[in-house]
Amino acid sequence: MPHTAFIAIGSNMESPAANCQRAMDRLADSPGMTLLARSSLYRSEPFGKTDQDWFVNAVVRIDTSLSPEELLKACLSIEQEMGRSRSEKWGPRIIDLDILFYDDLILKLEGLEIPHPGIPERSFVLVPMNEIAPDCIHPQLKKPVKTLLEEIENPQQVLRMDSDG
Repeated sequence: MPHTAFIAIGSNMESPAANCQRAMDRLADSPGMTLLARSSLYRSEPFGKTDQDWFVNAVVRIDTSLSPEELLKACLSIEQEMGRSRSEKWGPRIIDLDILFYDDLILKLEGLEIPHPGIPERSFVLVPMNEIAPDCIHPQLKKPVKTLLEEIENPQQVLRMDSDG
């Protein structure tokens, strides 16, 4: 039986919108994954380390036969293939793939925490997630995404991009 997962996608280097689209296509073409929904692309102000270019962000919903650990490996592999280097926390990146939710699983392993711990404070995740799954319930907070978005304390600016980029 497939599992439902949500993955956040972000980029702020080279051609960020094209990088996000390429990552979505790679997820769709990956073994054990079926892409069910993709949000619009959004331009988002940087979070954490603000002296860098704005990001392009999106969220996808997939069905997967992969375990959470296998899904993480697949995401890391796509990042690596696309030229990601993990040198600076919150720094510029060609691509970033983060597992947000995996069914209603609560999991904490070294290098993998589900649900992603940053969800409640990140507009750049909640805005695109709200577009495709506003009623998805956060398994720890027991609140839907749309409520988390309304309750965010320090929202970042997130602007929906036109479909032509």
